[in-house]
Amino acid sequence: MSAYLDFLARKAQFSGRCGFAPTFVHPAAYDFQSHLVDWACRQGRAAIFADCGLGKTLMQLTWAHNVVRHTNKPVLILSPLSVSLQTVDEARKFDLDCTRSQDGAVTAETVTTNYERLDKFDPDNFAGVVCDESSILKNFDGARKAAVTEFMRKVPYRLLCTATAAPNDYIELGTSSEALGHLGYTDMLTRFFKNDQHTVKPTTYRHGGRDFKKLENAAKWRFKGHAEIPFWRFVCSWARACRKPSDLGFDDEDFILPPLTEESHLVEARSNPDGKLFALPAVGLDEQREERRRTIRERCERVAELVNGTGQPALVWCHLNEEGDLLAKLIPDAVQVSGKDSDDAKEEKLFGFARGDARILITKPKIGAWGLNFQRCAHVTFFPSHSFEQYYQGVRRCWRFGQMRPVKVDVVTTEGEKSVLANLQRKARAADQMFSQLVDQMHDPEHIDTDRKFTVREELPSWL
Repeated sequence: MSAYLDFLARKAQFSGRCGFAPTFVHPAAYDFQSHLVDWACRQGRAAIFADCGLGKTLMQLTWAHNVVRHTNKPVLILSPLSVSLQTVDEARKFDLDCTRSQDGAVTAETVTTNYERLDKFDPDNFAGVVCDESSILKNFDGARKAAVTEFMRKVPYRLLCTATAAPNDYIELGTSSEALGHLGYTDMLTRFFKNDQHTVKPTTYRHGGRDFKKLENAAKWRFKGHAEIPFWRFVCSWARACRKPSDLGFDDEDFILPPLTEESHLVEARSNPDGKLFALPAVGLDEQREERRRTIRERCERVAELVNGTGQPALVWCHLNEEGDLLAKLIPDAVQVSGKDSDDAKEEKLFGFARGDARILITKPKIGAWGLNFQRCAHVTFFPSHSFEQYYQGVRRCWRFGQMRPVKVDVVTTEGEKSVLANLQRKARAADQMFSQLVDQMHDPEHIDTDRKFTVREELPSWL
């Protein structure tokens, strides 16, 4: 019986608050950073949604050091590709004990590794786990996302850190809630959202050199009539958000960003879509994909005109392999990071650009848009896509606190992709609204108590 109870204990997800009072404040930390670390330690399982350049690495390293002091067990920091190297550099700068491990070895009080290597680590060896750039979780396939969530369930202290919690897609916050051990993803949906209907959603897949379409049911969720404010209160019970220190009541003096200029470049396609006399905005994903592939050369040549001969660093984002390969030919002094590169090669090139080894970096957002510091670069080019998060993170590699120069973003598109750009702008407004809701609820004096529980006891009607 004892063995079975031990088995259940190992399988059980920790519940309730498990925080503690921190005993270490890093002398280099700003007041708002120390405030967030103190709150996260007392919370035990928390999320910090702080904008790029606000020092999330120092905060998570300080949080980890407090967990080690409290438990005498190490902490694991999970991060996107190349960011673990950057985390070790930051730890060295702040005189904190952190090493990188790729094989599961625990060689310091804080160990950092890439998400892709999580399977080599045993959760029983750690008292705490940090998910750096945690918004990337929703981009993983189901198996990897489940593996990260399952790993975290076995560790008592948990911290999620990201700048873009779930831009313009509120229900994705359920991924964070579930990973922290609060409401599960499905439970959160049923509590705060209503499933309006199931719509038939066509998707395209390729097999044997041919394109096929299949129909899938796609649930449409919206807030229940009474649930929007309670939802944000729920999120604020385990998360803190800030775009600048003043969102938390602190001084912005050292965190004022230089100007950002965004310019759209509309290039003319040299050919028209099949069966059409002139270019029209693409309708639907199929037409948008066809438009993107049909105009690769025109768009890449425009990007090359914008970055060649300037003598200044530039960060060039693309989405297709053909785009990256052509850009590499058109921009002689560029280095390309592509999907076919090994993880070690990707890390070396990405980190090399951060060091200044190359003037121009060409890569895809899904490879290098998370967590890296490229403040040495003040020029970004982008082909628009429907992912606001990729655009936001891609721009924020350069336009972040610590950048000393104005940043220029050139968005290169075609007539057919105007609707894609418009959708991106709509999502930007939705993301700003989400952050504003979080900040507003954090400062609501009625609901600032983080001990608030969303476990109201249900009572049966008297006639039952």
